[in-house]
Amino acid sequence: MRQISSRDNPAFKAWKRLSQSSRERRQAGQTLLEGMHLLTAWQARHGLPVQVLVGEAARQRPEIAAWLAAHPDAPVTRLPDAMLAELADTETPAGILALVQLPAPGAPPAPDQDAVLLDGIQDPGNLGTLLRSAAAAGFTQVLLAPDCVSPWSPKVLRAGQGAHFVLDIHEHQDLAAFLMDYRGSSLATALDGAVCLYQARWQGPVAWVFGSEGQGVRPNVLARARQRVVIPMPGPVESLNVGAAAAICLFETVRRRLA
Repeated sequence: MRQISSRDNPAFKAWKRLSQSSRERRQAGQTLLEGMHLLTAWQARHGLPVQVLVGEAARQRPEIAAWLAAHPDAPVTRLPDAMLAELADTETPAGILALVQLPAPGAPPAPDQDAVLLDGIQDPGNLGTLLRSAAAAGFTQVLLAPDCVSPWSPKVLRAGQGAHFVLDIHEHQDLAAFLMDYRGSSLATALDGAVCLYQARWQGPVAWVFGSEGQGVRPNVLARARQRVVIPMPGPVESLNVGAAAAICLFETVRRRLA
């Protein structure tokens, strides 16, 4: 276990840039995972991280101490608690961070498999929730339009709770072009010209399209979806959070397949 105690250390400076900038994460092809849950979720899918960063006091926490004892060959760097806190994205740091390589999708998006298409999702919490719901519903490929928030930002990773590591996440995708070639049913949430979700008909693989919190699915993408659906809301509320709406639609797909 090595130790770094100076903020002038080149490695610490590089980690701090990663913690603060999506551009740095994209260029380096790396990100930081905060907390034991994300670390163990990553490890279950991809093995040990590139580096594990541990705070001085945090080494005494039972869960962290047990992990360190079980992985004596893991590349671990010890940092003063104040320095580790500078890399963390939470008000109360978890005491442990993992530096990992951003996983690349195993293959291009498949036009004959279930998919979730996300158009202009800007809120990190919503994107993380969407990814978590997709994974829980058994969808494995997710396509993000170029203007979506980075899925590898700390806030999205926390909201996803490890869903990232069981998904093929395709960033900077032309959603309209994908839908043109899609060989299953494609459905987009919309208001105009939409049928009730529970009356819509589809079969085989399905591509669900969800739009931004304010604007919805953009017109050129919406035009390529074969169906438009709306979630009935008998209560006095005008709309649903996109994360909640997506969960309803994805699990309606699950329900029909189990029926």
